Amino acid sequence: MLVIRMQRTGRKGHAQFRVVVQDSRRTPTSGKIVAQIGTYDPHTKQIVLNKERAEHYLSNGAQPSPRVVLVLKAEGIRLPSWVKDASKKEGKLRNPEKLRRNQPKEETPKEEAPVEEPAEATEAPAEEAAAEEKTE
Repeated sequence: MLVIRMQRTGRKGHAQFRVVVQDSRRTPTSGKIVAQIGTYDPHTKQIVLNKERAEHYLSNGAQPSPRVVLVLKAEGIRLPSWVKDASKKEGKLRNPEKLRRNQPKEETPKEEAPVEEPAEATEAPAEEAAAEEKTE
């Protein structure tokens, strides 16, 4: 089975990749490739791809790696329906209860402000007393 994957080239700390078609039983570093269909420079985000050859190998059943799927989509190549979409991880967490967002929130006790109701109650009788004095 053929796969479309990236083969690392370039010097240490400055990687560049070749987009190659290779037998799935070979390692990317073996150097034995069927065809080189493009290059990718992650530092400049430059993608050079032979779209015609990529579509040819995809139509013949070559499996693209998840990273190559993203590169092919960026170049506007229509992928067959059987190609798995490289999306975010959907795995379960090992210990979800240890996450901070899953911990119960600690409530801090709030200081109670003094209630002003008694002060209002003392003002009301004074007004009533003043009103009674005027009537007399």
